[in-house]
Amino acid sequence: MTIGSPFDRRRAGLLLHPTSLPGGYGNGDLGSDAYRFVEFLAACGFTVWQTLPLGPTHDDLSPYSAQSVHAGNPRLIALEPLVDAGWLRADGGPGAGEDGWAYRRRRLGEARQGFQGRGGKDFAAFEAFRHQHRHWLDDYALYQAIRAANGQRAWFVWPNEQRDRQPKALTSMRQQCVEAITQCQFEQFLFDRQWMALKRYANERGILMFGDIPLFVGYDSADVWAQRDMFLLDRDGRREVVAGVPPDYFSATGQLWGNPHYAWERMEADGFQWWKERIRTQLTQFDLLRIDHFRGLEAYWEIPASAETAVAGRWQLAPGDALFKALKTEFGALPLVAEDLGIITPEVETLRDAHHLPGMKVLHFAFGGGADNPYLPHNHLDSSVIYTGTHDNNTTLGWFHELDESTRAHVFDYLGGGPKQMPELLVRAAFASVARLAVTPMQDVLALGGEHRMNRPGVADGCWRWRFRWDQVGHEVAGHYRHLLELYGRV
Repeated sequence: MTIGSPFDRRRAGLLLHPTSLPGGYGNGDLGSDAYRFVEFLAACGFTVWQTLPLGPTHDDLSPYSAQSVHAGNPRLIALEPLVDAGWLRADGGPGAGEDGWAYRRRRLGEARQGFQGRGGKDFAAFEAFRHQHRHWLDDYALYQAIRAANGQRAWFVWPNEQRDRQPKALTSMRQQCVEAITQCQFEQFLFDRQWMALKRYANERGILMFGDIPLFVGYDSADVWAQRDMFLLDRDGRREVVAGVPPDYFSATGQLWGNPHYAWERMEADGFQWWKERIRTQLTQFDLLRIDHFRGLEAYWEIPASAETAVAGRWQLAPGDALFKALKTEFGALPLVAEDLGIITPEVETLRDAHHLPGMKVLHFAFGGGADNPYLPHNHLDSSVIYTGTHDNNTTLGWFHELDESTRAHVFDYLGGGPKQMPELLVRAAFASVARLAVTPMQDVLALGGEHRMNRPGVADGCWRWRFRWDQVGHEVAGHYRHLLELYGRV
């Protein structure tokens, strides 16, 4: 099926990270429930599936501080296809006291043993994958192997010779960790194969895959360890300054993310090769990409590494214009959306508009102010993406229940209707918008309350774990949403 470009017509999409799917062990994965979700999208008339970043996470499970900008999260690898391929024997699931990730990790090790004994075209495909992706896969697999050998500690507290990538130390670890390195490469091969198969399945049904690029990179990541000169670090790899945002809607003291900042002068000097490779990977995996914290490409909030909050930061200019010009020279027109939320200045808008990037509008931010609020539907532009809320927001029902009476009155005065029509009232407003693409989180389709939100910015524990169940999806949902999308010209 020819599915066209993301903004060739009015479209609608659902926001759901694959970890939030039913099925799988410990979290949703790329197995049968992912394909069922694609079929659900198609039945409803949605033509976009938006995810969060797909990279390998740390124990906090945040996809916005991954261990690699190229690698996929092995937690997403489904086990059923490995059984179907004959690389893994079916079993009864996790053993006593074994959590979902420990079980999946053990089974992936067993799958490689089954895979290695078979040879043939699958082994040739594995070897081709390793060769094609060696520019990042070699460092990433070695990083994971050394990290495991050091008790899963971060690279910046490894022994100095490993931390500083001394050649003899790296050669020694490659020899000692052959099994761990090969296992990591095998898992990346599986992730790539499963993700690309799912993407083809979605595209064949007219559904575009919409990804997310975190602006900043996790400090404890293969990217920072392998290319320290691309980041503002001292000679021992310590952060000099860190990323975050000043006080805003989400926090009175701002957000202290802790990511290292880029050495922008060094990146610009070699034509932004690091960014070109990063974008190349993402353009392979997705049809459309959101740049998280887009405003940081015009100016970023630089916070001393010793600071306890983000209040002590300052704005520093970034070479966003030069970066986008280099990317356009390399790739041509870029299917990018600018996450232009937060403190947006005329300079940020100029950068976005100069490169013809759609921005974002979020209806949760629309009410409680005047008629000039840019998030109100009558102020929307067709070259934008409208959301009820994002992964950082409460669910729409949770948001509504937290509103004061004055803001609730504004909502109903503007939209009409009453409390019993939430969250559909806001969903309809998004669909009715002139914005070319409208996206709503799965929680709003299921009319779920605030206890089902995905993330609470600034809260370290308990986030990124939400999952839905198929029994929450009534038989009437697909037909109802197809009617709505037809009504608002989005099918």
